[in-house]
Amino acid sequence: MTLPTLFIPHGGGPCFFMDPAGGPPDPMWRPMQAYLAGLIESLPERPRAILLVSGHWEEEEVTVNVGSGQPLLYDYYGFPEHTYRLRWDAPGAPDVARRAAELIAGAGFAVREEAERGWDHGVFIPMMVAVPGADIPLAQLSLRKDLDPAAHIAIGRALAPLRDEGVLIVGSGMSFHNLRARGPQVTPVADEWDAALADSVTDADPAARADRVARWEALPHARFAHPEAEHLLPLMVALGAGGDDRAVRDYRDHVLGWAVSGYRFG
Repeated sequence: MTLPTLFIPHGGGPCFFMDPAGGPPDPMWRPMQAYLAGLIESLPERPRAILLVSGHWEEEEVTVNVGSGQPLLYDYYGFPEHTYRLRWDAPGAPDVARRAAELIAGAGFAVREEAERGWDHGVFIPMMVAVPGADIPLAQLSLRKDLDPAAHIAIGRALAPLRDEGVLIVGSGMSFHNLRARGPQVTPVADEWDAALADSVTDADPAARADRVARWEALPHARFAHPEAEHLLPLMVALGAGGDDRAVRDYRDHVLGWAVSGYRFG
């Protein structure tokens, strides 16, 4: 069975786990938490592994983490002390990482392996919600530092065979990510950007979809929504891996005044 590919929002820092007693998050974050909590159940079958590309890891060349189980990288700042002791102890998936490297190299891209880097919060925060039992192995894939949209779509296309091998391909980022712009005054602009992005991502013509999303900077308010593109680029990988399959927006809500969306391909 062919698994879909996903682009998911991973929230803000440890937003789902701010209560040291384990209570629910701020109401603003609860719809996103509910969406993430239902992801695995929404799939046609439970994946044997996850390949995840996060907006928080960039390398000169595409890099796969081949570790058998990673420490967590608490790459957020100014949050309560207990959030630096969160745990998500899933095993690594070095076999999936090496298979991904083989596919990426076969498509003509330079790729390398490493085994030391910890899983950043773009991995463990959403996965603590989506896979609370930490019982699905995971391999992490980096972005390329040039953040070239067309290249990342092509990298995603190269990874598509994994979907028939029981691997769920996940892009983890945010569809809007301007940390200096928050509050209700941002919402009208964020809504206009979000509508234009959604229209491009869900274009029924796969070739037009890829072309429009690769040219995301031409959309209204693009560089306001993403002063830097790293939180959007995981979408490119998920879209590329989705190939010609139908694309849908399966999540939309507002946080911090931002319109935030998630997408599914297949």
